[in-house]
Amino acid sequence: MINNATSISKLKKTSASTGHFFAIGLNYKKADAEIRGHFSISEEAQKAILTSAPSKNITSLTVISTCNRTELYGFTDNASKIINLLCEHTHGTVEEFEKVAYVKKGKDAVAHLFKVGTGLDSQILGDFEIISQLRSGLRRSKKAGLLNPFMERLGNSVIQASKRIKNETEISTGATSVSFAAVQYIMARVPYVNEKNILLFGVGKIGRNTCENLIKHTKNEHITLVNRTKVKAEEIAGKFNLIVKDYSNIQSEIANTDVLIVATGAQQPTITKELLYLKKRLLILDLSIPKNVSSCVKENENVTLIHLDELSKVTDATLEHRQSQIPLAEKIIAEVSDEFNLWAKNRSFAPTIKALKTKLAEIKIGEIDNQRRKISDFNEDQAEIISNRIIQKITTQFANHLKHANGDTEESINLITKVFQLNDEVNG
Repeated sequence: MINNATSISKLKKTSASTGHFFAIGLNYKKADAEIRGHFSISEEAQKAILTSAPSKNITSLTVISTCNRTELYGFTDNASKIINLLCEHTHGTVEEFEKVAYVKKGKDAVAHLFKVGTGLDSQILGDFEIISQLRSGLRRSKKAGLLNPFMERLGNSVIQASKRIKNETEISTGATSVSFAAVQYIMARVPYVNEKNILLFGVGKIGRNTCENLIKHTKNEHITLVNRTKVKAEEIAGKFNLIVKDYSNIQSEIANTDVLIVATGAQQPTITKELLYLKKRLLILDLSIPKNVSSCVKENENVTLIHLDELSKVTDATLEHRQSQIPLAEKIIAEVSDEFNLWAKNRSFAPTIKALKTKLAEIKIGEIDNQRRKISDFNEDQAEIISNRIIQKITTQFANHLKHANGDTEESINLITKVFQLNDEVNG
């Protein structure tokens, strides 16, 4: 809770300064699936993080949590406040986070979000599923009153760049995603796959995508769906004429299947060796983060367990073609990010120019009043017009200087603020 005017002024200043914008996170590059699972954020945890943020002097915050990354973007005076907030609401520790994490500030944080949101930092190049996560995160932040104009504009710019890349390049052509990689793996290693029994446990986004890819590429008519909430599985099954079984029957369903695909959103393993009574070989693909299949299932000699990280290494001609599109994508990012950075730079000195204009107007009023008393036939209207034009020219001159003050904008703002004694007007 903010109790005094000084704190309010401090928060306003933090929200306005690009230098106080941070991105903290971890992803598949340095953190394995187990570590990523420790920092996975459920919907409830996201709400709790946003609720707690203001008390930590975090004035704007957006959360992204997927199977491949957890990232928080926010405004505060120190990145450690955002890191501590993340660790308070997940199963990870600060020490564990620091070993695999990255912390970016200001323009570096902006550039990172552009790269993430446009699929260039995805485990599978050109995977645009992350953009829906960003949209959801921004909506939650706005609803919680934690989305300042800078972050809202930045988010919209990233979404715009993502759309352009998707429409103007071929970086997302060809069916390459985690769900497709799973189907590719099955088709490459399971003979007569169209005749095998396939059980899909979990019908969230990845589960639905996997289901569609299975039907499209395997022509298999022996696909069974199981979900803790049966009605959700029935909605998917109705589209494709599939079989749905009760969650209570999962043990017997596993015993009858050849391929088990697990795509649940549980925080603990849902498939353990105790569920397996097998009389034939079983291929298990775990597409969940955190892992939803316990590694102990490998103690059963009939089991082959493949996790999401292994599937994500699948490469083919599609990925090679996508990589050739990276320069085009980077050109689009440069165009959109330059436009955003110019807006952000102009916005950073707008309060100073406004305060300067106010200060000059005060000087003008005092001087006109002074001249009115001294000169009997003083033309006040003419003086008003001339002085307003001079004020406009002066403030425009300062604005142009600040626009082109490469790297020295903050120093120039401080000088103008000091010379014209603008502190109260800028912070007020």
